Amino acid sequence: MTSLRIRSLRVLLWLIGHLPLALAQRLGCIIGFCLWAARDRTRKVTERSLALAYPQMSHADRRTLVRDSLRETGKLIAEIPIMWESPVPRCLDLIREFQGQHLLNEARTEGRGVVLIVPHLGNWELLGLYYSTQFSMAALYSPPKLAEMESYMSQVRGRGGSELVRADRKGVLRLVSILREGGVVGILPDQVPDASGGTYAPFFGIDVLSMKLVSRLVHKTGARAVVTYCERLPDARGFRLVADQVDQALYEPDTDTSVAALNATVESVVRRVPAQYQWEYKRFRKRPPGEPNPYRDL
Repeated sequence: MTSLRIRSLRVLLWLIGHLPLALAQRLGCIIGFCLWAARDRTRKVTERSLALAYPQMSHADRRTLVRDSLRETGKLIAEIPIMWESPVPRCLDLIREFQGQHLLNEARTEGRGVVLIVPHLGNWELLGLYYSTQFSMAALYSPPKLAEMESYMSQVRGRGGSELVRADRKGVLRLVSILREGGVVGILPDQVPDASGGTYAPFFGIDVLSMKLVSRLVHKTGARAVVTYCERLPDARGFRLVADQVDQALYEPDTDTSVAALNATVESVVRRVPAQYQWEYKRFRKRPPGEPNPYRDL
């Protein structure tokens, strides 16, 4: 991407980032409608993912959920510039309530490290910004496809104090060190790992390649795991931050058992607000040997 296009993108992010939340979400609804009306790959992947996750749902109900999901995706697209470009206090003021804060307080009182399990649910950019202002925290990330944007994204995501750690061997060692010191790390658990970093475990009843990293971090460091997400409230009222217990089998020493519990934990919170999950991500694409990629024909 040329420097002119990068600068134009930065200007667009700045402009949207200074909109009121209600106006940004209204813009997001328009984006979501366009994603729905276009009937392109984004909608097709969302439809296929929801058909796999909710096979018993009626066609009419699933069609409504697809439309709602794309609308929520549009809102997220329009909200991200606010989380990147607005002053941190303005962003944090958008959080209206915090359910489950005591879980983090308990872990911190015990002096234990905490692994925040952060599914692609709601607005995870705001969630990361909030936690980075509360704790000595590191977050694992993969470089963006636009290499020219990496420096900018690291800067805006780290302005609350978070340490951004690349998703490589050196980065993982850094996370282990932070947790052993009683720090906090954030992991997006529902990304498809490479074969060496994953094992097959059920997610919505379908065996998919799933990351072992969370299980390894917990077992190596004795850290506590907490699942957390930032739910979008209706009528542009802001967001509800939620922290909750994980499936206790996540602490089992057997990796397959632990990873299955991680997926069960993520599934349980997704089922609460399914329209706000990132269904356009091809979560079910890596199946066990001999099982076809369900997105191949899209």
